[in-house]
Amino acid sequence: MSMDGRVRAVRGAITVERDDAQAIHEGTSELLREVLGRNGLTPDDLISIIFTATPDLTREFPAVAAREMGLSGVPLLCAREIPVEGAMPLCVRVMLHCYCPADREIRHVYLRDARQLRTDLPE
Repeated sequence: MSMDGRVRAVRGAITVERDDAQAIHEGTSELLREVLGRNGLTPDDLISIIFTATPDLTREFPAVAAREMGLSGVPLLCAREIPVEGAMPLCVRVMLHCYCPADREIRHVYLRDARQLRTDLPE
C-alpha cells in the first residue's frame, strides 16, 4: 500500500526483564511484530519508526531488532525517554509512522507491564 492512504501514527510499548542486549532485542522484536500484525502493516507501509528506551536500558539500541527483522529500509531513530521520577522502568516505547486507510482503526499495542501505561485500550 506504500504511499496510498493517510499518514498515521501507531504507538506501543513493552517492558523487558533486564538491561541486557538479548532482552531488549527480543522485547523490541515482539513489540514490532504485534504492532505490524494487529494493524495489518507491511514494511512498504512504513514511513519511519522512533524508539525510546528508559534510562536504565543501555545495552542495545532497539532499532537493531527492527533492522534484523528486515526493516533496514525504514528510517529508524532511538532516543532516551525522559527520566521522570516513578516512571515505569525497563521500558521500550515506539511511535511508528505509516500509510494506511483513513477508515482503518489504529490498534496501539502495550505489552507485558507496559499495559499499565494505557489501561484505556483493549488488549
